[in-house]
Amino acid sequence: MRADGRLFDQLRQVKITPHVSEYAEGSALIEFGNTKVLCTATYEAKAPQWLMGTGSGWVTAEYGMLPRSTHSRIKRDKAANSGRTQEIARLIGRSLRAAVDLKQLGEKQIIVDCDVLNADGGTRTAAVTGGFVALALALKKLADVSEIKSLPLINYVAAISVGLHKGEIFLDLNYEEDSVIGTDMNFVMTDKSQFVEVQGTAEQTPFTREQLLKMMEVADKGCRELFVHQAAVMGEIYKIAGK
Repeated sequence: MRADGRLFDQLRQVKITPHVSEYAEGSALIEFGNTKVLCTATYEAKAPQWLMGTGSGWVTAEYGMLPRSTHSRIKRDKAANSGRTQEIARLIGRSLRAAVDLKQLGEKQIIVDCDVLNADGGTRTAAVTGGFVALALALKKLADVSEIKSLPLINYVAAISVGLHKGEIFLDLNYEEDSVIGTDMNFVMTDKSQFVEVQGTAEQTPFTREQLLKMMEVADKGCRELFVHQAAVMGEIYKIAGK
Protein backbone atom coordinates (compact mmCIF):
# COMPACT_ATOMS: atom_id res chain seq x y z
CA MET A 1 0.00 0.00 0.00
CA ARG A 2 1.06 3.57 -0.68
CA ALA A 3 1.00 6.49 1.74
CA ASP A 4 -2.43 7.55 0.49
CA GLY A 5 -3.82 4.02 0.76
CA ARG A 6 -3.79 3.17 -2.95
CA LEU A 7 -2.53 -0.02 -4.51
CA PHE A 8 0.60 0.30 -6.63
CA ASP A 9 -1.36 0.11 -9.90
CA GLN A 10 -4.33 2.21 -8.77
CA LEU A 11 -5.27 5.64 -10.09
CA ARG A 12 -6.13 8.47 -7.76
CA GLN A 13 -9.80 9.41 -7.69
CA VAL A 14 -10.62 10.81 -11.14
CA LYS A 15 -13.38 13.34 -11.69
CA ILE A 16 -14.21 15.11 -14.96
CA THR A 17 -16.81 17.88 -14.95
CA PRO A 18 -17.81 19.03 -18.47
CA HIS A 19 -19.23 22.39 -19.59
CA VAL A 20 -17.70 24.43 -16.77
CA SER A 21 -17.04 27.50 -18.95
CA GLU A 22 -20.02 29.42 -20.26
CA TYR A 23 -18.21 30.93 -23.24
CA ALA A 24 -15.74 28.30 -24.46
CA GLU A 25 -16.82 25.99 -27.28
CA GLY A 26 -15.77 23.07 -25.09
CA SER A 27 -14.58 22.85 -21.49
CA ALA A 28 -13.86 20.41 -18.68
CA LEU A 29 -12.51 20.54 -15.15
CA ILE A 30 -10.41 17.44 -14.51
CA GLU A 31 -9.25 16.21 -11.12
CA PHE A 32 -6.59 13.58 -10.50
CA GLY A 33 -6.82 13.42 -6.71
CA ASN A 34 -5.84 16.89 -5.49
CA THR A 35 -4.54 17.96 -8.92
CA LYS A 36 -7.12 20.12 -10.67
CA VAL A 37 -6.83 21.49 -14.20
CA LEU A 38 -9.33 23.65 -16.07
CA CYS A 39 -9.33 22.87 -19.80
CA THR A 40 -11.09 25.10 -22.35
CA ALA A 41 -11.23 24.71 -26.13
CA THR A 42 -11.56 27.77 -28.38
CA TYR A 43 -12.51 27.69 -32.05
CA GLU A 44 -10.91 29.90 -34.67
CA ALA A 45 -12.48 29.87 -38.13
CA LYS A 46 -9.14 29.93 -39.94
CA ALA A 47 -5.98 27.89 -39.69
CA PRO A 48 -2.57 29.39 -38.92
CA GLN A 49 -1.15 31.29 -41.88
CA TRP A 50 1.45 28.61 -42.64
CA LEU A 51 -1.39 26.13 -43.27
CA MET A 52 -3.39 28.35 -45.59
CA GLY A 53 -4.19 26.57 -48.86
CA THR A 54 -3.28 23.10 -47.56
CA GLY A 55 -6.82 22.06 -46.65
CA SER A 56 -5.58 21.03 -43.21
CA GLY A 57 -6.52 22.41 -39.82
CA TRP A 58 -4.61 22.60 -36.55
CA VAL A 59 -4.97 21.81 -32.85
CA THR A 60 -2.64 23.54 -30.44
CA ALA A 61 -2.46 24.10 -26.69
CA GLU A 62 -1.32 26.48 -24.01
CA TYR A 63 -0.55 25.53 -20.42
CA GLY A 64 -0.18 27.57 -17.27
CA MET A 65 -0.12 27.34 -13.50
CA LEU A 66 -2.03 29.82 -11.37
CA PRO A 67 0.12 31.68 -8.82
CA ARG A 68 -1.11 29.67 -5.83
CA SER A 69 -1.56 26.32 -7.53
CA THR A 70 1.58 25.21 -5.65
CA HIS A 71 2.87 25.38 -2.08
CA SER A 72 4.44 28.77 -2.65
CA ARG A 73 3.32 31.55 -5.00
CA ILE A 74 4.59 31.47 -8.59
CA LYS A 75 5.02 34.82 -10.30
CA ARG A 76 2.71 35.02 -13.30
CA ASP A 77 5.40 36.04 -15.78
CA LYS A 78 7.77 33.34 -14.51
CA ALA A 79 5.06 30.66 -14.78
CA ALA A 80 4.05 31.77 -18.27
CA ASN A 81 7.55 32.05 -19.75
CA SER A 82 9.41 29.10 -18.21
CA GLY A 83 10.88 26.39 -20.40
CA ARG A 84 8.84 23.80 -18.51
CA THR A 85 5.61 25.62 -19.36
CA GLN A 86 6.46 25.74 -23.06
CA GLU A 87 7.55 22.10 -23.11
CA ILE A 88 4.29 20.93 -21.50
CA ALA A 89 2.19 23.09 -23.85
CA ARG A 90 3.89 21.47 -26.85
CA LEU A 91 3.32 18.01 -25.36
CA ILE A 92 -0.41 18.71 -24.92
CA GLY A 93 -0.70 20.04 -28.47
CA ARG A 94 1.08 17.01 -29.98
CA SER A 95 -1.07 14.67 -27.93
CA LEU A 96 -4.38 16.25 -28.90
CA ARG A 97 -3.50 16.38 -32.59
CA ALA A 98 -3.29 12.58 -32.43
CA ALA A 99 -7.02 12.58 -31.66
CA VAL A 100 -8.08 14.51 -34.77
CA ASP A 101 -8.09 14.06 -38.53
CA LEU A 102 -6.72 17.50 -39.38
CA LYS A 103 -7.71 17.24 -43.04
CA GLN A 104 -11.28 16.48 -42.02
CA LEU A 105 -11.21 19.46 -39.66
CA GLY A 106 -10.42 21.70 -42.63
CA GLU A 107 -8.58 25.00 -42.48
CA LYS A 108 -9.68 25.79 -38.94
CA GLN A 109 -7.97 25.82 -35.58
CA ILE A 110 -8.81 24.70 -32.05
CA ILE A 111 -6.79 26.14 -29.17
CA VAL A 112 -6.94 24.20 -25.90
CA ASP A 113 -5.97 26.16 -22.78
CA CYS A 114 -5.01 24.11 -19.72
CA ASP A 115 -4.78 26.10 -16.48
CA VAL A 116 -3.63 24.35 -13.32
CA LEU A 117 -5.77 25.36 -10.34
CA ASN A 118 -4.11 23.01 -7.87
CA ALA A 119 -0.93 21.00 -8.41
CA ASP A 120 -0.28 17.70 -6.63
CA GLY A 121 1.67 15.84 -9.31
CA GLY A 122 0.59 14.78 -12.79
CA THR A 123 -0.49 18.20 -14.05
CA ARG A 124 0.63 17.48 -17.63
CA THR A 125 -1.10 14.10 -17.75
CA ALA A 126 -4.29 15.57 -16.29
CA ALA A 127 -4.10 18.41 -18.84
CA VAL A 128 -3.84 15.98 -21.77
CA THR A 129 -6.70 13.85 -20.45
CA GLY A 130 -9.00 16.77 -19.67
CA GLY A 131 -7.90 18.65 -22.77
CA PHE A 132 -9.17 15.79 -24.94
CA VAL A 133 -12.64 16.07 -23.39
CA ALA A 134 -12.74 19.84 -23.92
CA LEU A 135 -11.58 19.36 -27.52
CA ALA A 136 -14.16 16.64 -28.24
CA LEU A 137 -16.98 18.71 -26.77
CA ALA A 138 -15.95 21.69 -28.90
CA LEU A 139 -15.82 19.61 -32.08
CA LYS A 140 -19.25 18.13 -31.32
CA LYS A 141 -20.71 21.62 -30.87
CA LEU A 142 -19.14 22.84 -34.12
CA ALA A 143 -20.46 19.82 -36.03
CA ASP A 144 -23.96 20.32 -34.58
CA VAL A 145 -24.13 23.87 -35.92
CA SER A 146 -22.52 22.84 -39.27
CA GLU A 147 -19.43 24.97 -38.67
CA ILE A 148 -17.49 21.83 -39.56
CA LYS A 149 -18.87 19.14 -41.91
CA SER A 150 -18.45 16.16 -39.60
CA LEU A 151 -16.85 15.09 -36.34
CA PRO A 152 -13.11 14.65 -37.08
CA LEU A 153 -12.23 12.56 -34.02
CA ILE A 154 -10.17 9.45 -34.76
CA ASN A 155 -8.86 8.45 -31.32
CA TYR A 156 -9.38 8.88 -27.64
CA VAL A 157 -6.22 10.29 -26.04
CA ALA A 158 -5.23 10.15 -22.37
CA ALA A 159 -2.02 10.36 -20.39
CA ILE A 160 -0.73 8.99 -17.11
CA SER A 161 2.46 8.93 -15.07
CA VAL A 162 4.26 5.78 -13.94
CA GLY A 163 7.15 5.61 -11.52
CA LEU A 164 9.72 3.01 -10.49
CA HIS A 165 11.07 3.00 -6.94
CA LYS A 166 13.06 0.19 -5.31
CA GLY A 167 11.77 -2.25 -7.89
CA GLU A 168 8.12 -1.33 -7.35
CA ILE A 169 6.03 0.29 -10.10
CA PHE A 170 3.67 3.11 -9.12
CA LEU A 171 0.77 4.35 -11.26
CA ASP A 172 -0.34 8.01 -11.24
CA LEU A 173 2.21 9.71 -9.01
CA ASN A 174 1.21 12.43 -6.59
CA TYR A 175 3.65 15.21 -5.68
CA GLU A 176 5.05 13.43 -2.64
CA GLU A 177 5.86 10.33 -4.69
CA ASP A 178 7.09 12.24 -7.72
CA SER A 179 9.57 14.26 -5.66
CA VAL A 180 11.42 11.20 -4.32
CA ILE A 181 10.97 8.52 -6.95
CA GLY A 182 13.95 7.27 -8.94
CA THR A 183 12.35 6.79 -12.37
CA ASP A 184 9.45 8.94 -13.52
CA MET A 185 7.73 8.37 -16.86
CA ASN A 186 4.76 9.90 -18.65
CA PHE A 187 2.81 7.92 -21.23
CA VAL A 188 0.35 9.41 -23.73
CA MET A 189 -1.82 6.75 -25.39
CA THR A 190 -4.77 6.29 -27.71
CA ASP A 191 -7.67 3.91 -27.12
CA LYS A 192 -6.13 1.66 -29.79
CA SER A 193 -3.15 1.03 -27.44
CA GLN A 194 -0.88 3.24 -29.54
CA PHE A 195 1.73 5.43 -27.88
CA VAL A 196 1.66 9.10 -28.83
CA GLU A 197 4.55 10.02 -26.56
CA VAL A 198 6.73 8.42 -23.90
CA GLN A 199 8.80 10.63 -21.60
CA GLY A 200 11.05 9.07 -19.00
CA THR A 201 14.24 9.48 -17.04
CA ALA A 202 16.09 7.36 -14.50
CA GLU A 203 17.36 9.97 -12.05
CA GLN A 204 18.96 7.34 -9.82
CA THR A 205 19.28 3.68 -10.86
CA PRO A 206 18.87 2.80 -14.56
CA PHE A 207 15.89 0.62 -15.42
CA THR A 208 15.85 -2.61 -17.41
CA ARG A 209 13.99 -3.53 -20.59
CA GLU A 210 11.73 -5.80 -18.51
CA GLN A 211 10.91 -2.96 -16.12
CA LEU A 212 10.14 -0.64 -19.05
CA LEU A 213 7.75 -3.19 -20.54
CA LYS A 214 6.03 -3.57 -17.16
CA MET A 215 5.69 0.21 -16.85
CA MET A 216 4.14 0.27 -20.31
CA GLU A 217 1.62 -2.40 -19.26
CA VAL A 218 0.68 -0.47 -16.12
CA ALA A 219 0.35 2.75 -18.15
CA ASP A 220 -1.93 0.98 -20.63
CA LYS A 221 -4.13 -0.19 -17.75
CA GLY A 222 -4.30 3.34 -16.33
CA CYS A 223 -5.12 4.96 -19.67
CA ARG A 224 -7.86 2.42 -20.35
CA GLU A 225 -9.49 3.42 -17.08
CA LEU A 226 -9.15 7.08 -18.06
CA PHE A 227 -10.84 6.43 -21.42
CA VAL A 228 -13.86 5.11 -19.51
CA HIS A 229 -13.96 8.29 -17.41
CA GLN A 230 -13.74 10.40 -20.57
CA ALA A 231 -16.47 8.43 -22.31
CA ALA A 232 -18.77 8.76 -19.29
CA VAL A 233 -18.93 12.55 -19.67
CA MET A 234 -18.85 12.61 -23.47
CA GLY A 235 -21.94 10.45 -23.84
CA GLU A 236 -22.52 9.24 -27.39
CA ILE A 237 -20.10 11.69 -29.05
CA TYR A 238 -17.48 9.06 -29.88
CA LYS A 239 -17.07 5.43 -28.88
CA ILE A 240 -13.95 3.87 -27.36
CA ALA A 241 -12.26 1.46 -29.78
CA GLY A 242 -13.73 -2.00 -29.41
CA LYS A 243 -16.78 -0.84 -27.45
